[in-house]
Amino acid sequence: MLVPAKMDDLCREVAVFAMGAAVGYLLCYGKVLPWKRDSPVNLSVDKENPKVVNNIDVEEIGDFKALCRCWRSKQFPFCDGSHTEHNAATGDNVGPVIIKRKV
Repeated sequence: MLVPAKMDDLCREVAVFAMGAAVGYLLCYGKVLPWKRDSPVNLSVDKENPKVVNNIDVEEIGDFKALCRCWRSKQFPFCDGSHTEHNAATGDNVGPVIIKRKV
């Protein structure tokens, strides 16, 4: 039995759609490419402590200080510009917290 050309095209389109839907489902629900939902922010700073806390006296700050928010700084808790490389590599837009003395 010959299948009309339109029916053949319809079967092919349904098959392509089904494959696309299956791939999309697997990608979205982590079966093929699992999402990193629980990835840590702090990769290297003071890892032996259960919680990193830094206290800074106001007198130590002076007129201006930039504090790190990307956790990549070698001078943590102060910013050394490491976020620039991190942003270029990941497409992120993180920057420092800037503290200035109010005059």
